[in-house]
Amino acid sequence: MNARLPLALATPALILLALLGALQRQGVERWQALPAVLIGIGLLVAGARGYARRRRQLLRALRDGDSSP
Repeated sequence: MNARLPLALATPALILLALLGALQRQGVERWQALPAVLIGIGLLVAGARGYARRRRQLLRALRDGDSSP
């Protein structure tokens, strides 16, 4: 099992719970859910950037390995 799986599942759950919380609140109280949404989105973006960086590094390593005998 991947060690990153709990974080991968927790991030969308955080966003979903924050949106559900915002729907249940009225008026100005809806703004209280905004920090959780922003943190969740930030975690998703950071995870996507890390994934892309790891893929680039792996591709670079494979290409460099193929060019040397």
